[in-house]
Amino acid sequence: MIYLDYQATTPLAPEAREAMLRWLDGPEGSTFGNPHSPHRMGRQAAAAIEAARDKVAALFPTGGKVIFTGGATEALNLAIRGTSGEGAVAFSAIEHSAVGDTARAAGAHEVLAVNEHGLCDPEQNLPQSARMLAVMQVNNEIGAVQPIDQWIDRAHNMGALMLVDGVQAYGKMPLPEADMIAISGHKFHGPKGIGALWVRDGVELNEMQTGGGQEHGLRSGTLSPALIAGMGAAAQLAGERMQADAEHVEQLWNRARELFDGWTLNGSAEHRWRGSLNIRKPGLDVARLMSDCRTLMFSAGSACASGSGRPSHVLKAIGLSDAEAKSSIRLGFGRYTTLEQIEQAAAMINAAAKEQGL
Repeated sequence: MIYLDYQATTPLAPEAREAMLRWLDGPEGSTFGNPHSPHRMGRQAAAAIEAARDKVAALFPTGGKVIFTGGATEALNLAIRGTSGEGAVAFSAIEHSAVGDTARAAGAHEVLAVNEHGLCDPEQNLPQSARMLAVMQVNNEIGAVQPIDQWIDRAHNMGALMLVDGVQAYGKMPLPEADMIAISGHKFHGPKGIGALWVRDGVELNEMQTGGGQEHGLRSGTLSPALIAGMGAAAQLAGERMQADAEHVEQLWNRARELFDGWTLNGSAEHRWRGSLNIRKPGLDVARLMSDCRTLMFSAGSACASGSGRPSHVLKAIGLSDAEAKSSIRLGFGRYTTLEQIEQAAAMINAAAKEQGL
């Protein structure tokens, strides 16, 4: 099988797996303690968590704290629901549903337009009463990289908080000086079930999950030393490999663009994380394509919305018709993808599309 769905999840780094195993040992290993217990085993687990917290924090701006969560969805909920104040939450039309659905449920909200390239212009009209702006750094479906620094300036000039979904950016590029940034461990070769919200010093959050007062009194519940240690190891590795990984992805992108000549690219080719290739062909039956290419792991859109039968809200937001959106596929690649795998996948997809007369 060839895995090309890096936006949905990434392969666990061997270094992250190794870091996790110690904290999964049974009685003889004596490293399974509750990190909130006062005895020796508990203190060892707590120390491991704080060491991992430092590794995760190293890729964020200075002057903030890392709050561990169960994933980016929980982190985004904490950011939106945990902040108070009058006014709407304004978010881009291509935000993940963890932002869009949460903002809608939280009350007043506004949707910010994007252009045909998937870029959200910070000069557009905004509700002056907005208490928070939410714009993701890298889109999970089309890879569009937003002008985040300009958005942060716009938010602060109007007295609003700036929330950034950094899930697809963390470990791949520098993160911005926002007010809050959400990440997910399994999107940078860490384990699933662990994420974090980075909160700038001075930003106040309300407790959203009661029961024990862990994580700065904001997120009660026993932390997992194994998951956090794995996330910390993955973060450290991502920081060390950031340039090498980007160069590798650039090589894969250039070759993929050659191999998929004749397909239409969805989203900007310039302002983009190049590990995300979203392309379409008129009349393509994607369900049939995926059946014919069953040894290839790729996506017809966002994994979080798969099976809904609805066209991607991201592709609709950039102006695609229902038919164009439903004839699109997403290929995601990264650190462990080889050039040979890209070439094999392209040959299979192109052959299957040709069988459809395309």
